[in-house]
Amino acid sequence: MKQIWKKRLAVLSGLLICLLLTAGLQGVIRAEEPPKEMTVVFTHDLHSHLDSFMAALDGKEQEVGGFARIKTFIDEAKEEDEHTLTLDGGDFSMGTLYQAVYETQAAELRMLGYLGMDVTTMGNHEFDYRTTGLSRMLQSAVKSNEELPAFVLCNVDWEASLAQGIPEVKELKETFDQYGIAPYVMLDKGDIKVAVLGVFGKDALACAPTCELIFQDPVQAVKETVTQIREKEEADMIVCVSHSGTWEEADKSEDEILAKEVPDLDLIISGHTHTALDDPIVHGNTSIVSTGEYGIRTGKLRMEQTEEGRWEIKDYELAGMTADVKEDPGALDKIKELGARIDKDYLEQFGYTKEQVLAFNPWKNPTLQEISEVLGENGYTNLLADAYRDTLNQLPEMAQDPVDVAVVPSGVIRDVFAEKSDVTVSDVFNAFSLGIGPDGVPGYPLVSIYLTGAELKTAAEVDASISPMMTTAQLFMSGLNYTLNPNRLILNKVTEVSLCDMQGNESPLEDDKLYRVVADLYSGQMLGAVTDMSYGILSIVPKDAQGNPVEDLEDYIVYDNGQEMKAWVAIARYVESMGNDQGEISDYYSQVQGRKIIDDDKSIGAFLKSPNKIALIMVGILLVVLVILILLIIGMVKLVKYIRKKRRNSYR
Repeated sequence: MKQIWKKRLAVLSGLLICLLLTAGLQGVIRAEEPPKEMTVVFTHDLHSHLDSFMAALDGKEQEVGGFARIKTFIDEAKEEDEHTLTLDGGDFSMGTLYQAVYETQAAELRMLGYLGMDVTTMGNHEFDYRTTGLSRMLQSAVKSNEELPAFVLCNVDWEASLAQGIPEVKELKETFDQYGIAPYVMLDKGDIKVAVLGVFGKDALACAPTCELIFQDPVQAVKETVTQIREKEEADMIVCVSHSGTWEEADKSEDEILAKEVPDLDLIISGHTHTALDDPIVHGNTSIVSTGEYGIRTGKLRMEQTEEGRWEIKDYELAGMTADVKEDPGALDKIKELGARIDKDYLEQFGYTKEQVLAFNPWKNPTLQEISEVLGENGYTNLLADAYRDTLNQLPEMAQDPVDVAVVPSGVIRDVFAEKSDVTVSDVFNAFSLGIGPDGVPGYPLVSIYLTGAELKTAAEVDASISPMMTTAQLFMSGLNYTLNPNRLILNKVTEVSLCDMQGNESPLEDDKLYRVVADLYSGQMLGAVTDMSYGILSIVPKDAQGNPVEDLEDYIVYDNGQEMKAWVAIARYVESMGNDQGEISDYYSQVQGRKIIDDDKSIGAFLKSPNKIALIMVGILLVVLVILILLIIGMVKLVKYIRKKRRNSYR
């Protein structure tokens, strides 16, 4: 009996030892398990740049970008980590001729699917062709039966949007449902469950004047969506693809505000502001990343999960899509297929083809950043403004009443002509690719209205005083020369203004005289909004030839043989016609012409020279305030003396 119990005890002891050893070994294994990792490749603000193009990168002009290179980069990332997460932050459309077949081919969205992009979201430029255009593009993408990225957007207020009773909005809601657009999507990346939600920012909405949807507050909508994810899903990571952006001003930097207000977000892909963040912005446990514009760079990062379950970025790069990255042959074929209809469906009506050479550009042009941020003129923007004026003045209807002034804001310029390179029709379109006209044809049309001499001086003052704070508002003009001093009082920086014809002859500007002015439709609307935006301090009211206020600017679109005169077409005609004998753009545009002279005089005399009405009003207000302060001080002194005298009398 004892022998049996001894054997049983030995067996039990052995089992117990095995269990203890197994438990200990598992503990060691668990202790040695590496943290979970996630590789993320991201893009945003690609703006229809399916093809490679010339741009400045790493201090030199070179061929960059293109979806074929991005395809190679993504494929290589997936070879290293098959569970790589690929994300896009919106504004995938509008910027090159591929947008001309936006509605019929949905080239940009289909190419995102071909790249293997997991998720994208809505950018403001997806609304450029209005509600109907967006709906048709999504329908075309679905009908292609191709692999498409998931589409996420959490802050559309559909109840309020549909309550407007707009048929196009109802159709868009049906299209959203057909595509499967949702507030968020769950993805399994290996053993990691990722929730990806999308949001549309406040500034993005302000930049989408044709958008007919009503949106909820972005932060509140994201909070509610994250709560739903926490309640319904088992997410290891929560990522937001945001079209809101980051800014230097903390109170304006929407995605930083989002990170602070919704700390459950692990990662924000930040689109809209075209920012290239060399290092992530981190608030709490939330990282914000951005890779710039047009696919010049593609972002890649590696995140590790911490013991607390949050995620930290360990490796981060913005990889230049240069010639070092080989173009994927299949992607090149796909791009060619999607662009095959551009000539037939769009350019043929203007008498052009995509690769048609218009002239040769031997000159170095400023970068887009310089055009926006450097106050002053340059040869490239002078060419664009001259193109409007010259092309329209060739039209028979302008013979008796030619254009006096053309206006081009920096915000509508989307590209520059490369140095020592042919300028093709595609290049010109890319330079001015925004918008659509009432005719439903891509491209903003030109409008012709009248402003008084006093209003033209106001436009110059808006440029001098407002554009340093709002760089998209810098104005470049043909026909108006002016001198400004940045050291003078705001709204009183312009000291001299004159009219200038195409031969360079100057003449005085008469305050009460009407002058014919041309701009693209969008810019004309913005000029007309100056009065409201400045609360009546500044006044610019577009008028007809008789001086009557214009009610609808679309009634003043310029037509050529019954066809809207598109801004880019005016530029193309001018570039084609003004080249010299060698087919080159004239050296006239290799330099400035004294249209916007910066007088950096800091003397008292310069400060007080030629004050305008606004300056006099401001000085008057300052004098009144000063007088009030002096009277208050005098009153306070008298009061103190009175109190002291009263106290002395009370002690007697």
